[in-house]
Amino acid sequence: MEMQSISEQWEVQMHEVRARAREAGGGPGVVPAREALAMSGLEVMQAMLAGRFPYPPIAETLDFFLIEAGKGEAVFQGRPQVKHLNPMGTVHGGWYATLLDSAVGCAVHTMLEAGQAYTTAELSVKLVRGARLDGGPLRAIGKVLHCGRQLATAEGRIVDADGRLYAHATTTCLVFAAR
Repeated sequence: MEMQSISEQWEVQMHEVRARAREAGGGPGVVPAREALAMSGLEVMQAMLAGRFPYPPIAETLDFFLIEAGKGEAVFQGRPQVKHLNPMGTVHGGWYATLLDSAVGCAVHTMLEAGQAYTTAELSVKLVRGARLDGGPLRAIGKVLHCGRQLATAEGRIVDADGRLYAHATTTCLVFAAR
């Protein structure tokens, strides 16, 4: 039996997560606020992974998807497409920034208690390698560094299946009572 490469395993996982969302009726949309208010941030993220809650419309626009969510961590996977190129023919920095903002923000979200919300106050992104359209999938891995009553900080990295770094980011998020 032939072993799958990490890149192939990532593709299979992405297919499974998307299929699960479709089968459960999940599509693009906004999480229902009334339900989300009664749930922890981690429960909200897990509901998205299960297809019970919709995934954000930006995921279709930029071709990325939430793959995993655990306490203090969120993983998104994407693959840049022609529609993500800038006029010079390279992947637009906004694609990396949005993928990283999603990973670090959702990592913070997993730390919130029911009735709490957050917003990004600061995001710093550094691009270190250009993604190729013919390359494999990329993953943005966000991890919380600190989550307090009012501020949370997290860091994220975009890597390929071989562990090569493409971009990294830090964020500061404001934590507050949801309305």
